[in-house]
Amino acid sequence: MPTANSRRAKQLPLAIRTWGGARRNAGRKPNGDKAGVAHLPRTELRRRLPLHVTLRMAPRVYNLRSRRSFRVIDRAMRRGANRFDVAVIRFSVQGNHIHLLVEAADRESLARAMKGLSVRIARGMNRLMGTSGRVIGDRYHSRVLLTPSEVRNVVHYLSNNHRRHVGGFPEEWIDPLTVESGVAARTWLLRVGWRSRATDKRQNC
Repeated sequence: MPTANSRRAKQLPLAIRTWGGARRNAGRKPNGDKAGVAHLPRTELRRRLPLHVTLRMAPRVYNLRSRRSFRVIDRAMRRGANRFDVAVIRFSVQGNHIHLLVEAADRESLARAMKGLSVRIARGMNRLMGTSGRVIGDRYHSRVLLTPSEVRNVVHYLSNNHRRHVGGFPEEWIDPLTVESGVAARTWLLRVGWRSRATDKRQNC
């Protein structure tokens, strides 16, 4: 004879389908100015080499080419120009970003030096603006330079970047906000190589 318990309807498990919500790698990928620097593995450095490094500021930051902003950047650059086995040889200040020509022994040293430099810039600019918060807009971008022509092109790019973007300057005009840091270069490419007319065979530093 069935008992009272056996006559009760059995409770079936409720299957709940889940759509939407946060999922890894889901959603439309940003592009244009919002894309930032791609988070890709950086090329390993096997010896001390020159690099072209770019630091971009957050949108809220003052124009870096103003006299007061440049003083902050110049001070930060010169105080952090030779640290962690990384040397800033030359830098060019643009409206919302900075180009640097540096020498680095390895990627770890470069990352430490750029972090320290970014902190110096952030503190100085926040002090100038009377604010707090993010100053560096994205992680730095770097490109290894392996030939005399690559280094020569970056040197000319730094010197002529503002002229190309703004225009109206005479051919002999020299950008006063593209300066040498005062740290002596150690690699052959930055000491003499880029000035030579040698063929573009890769050179040992």
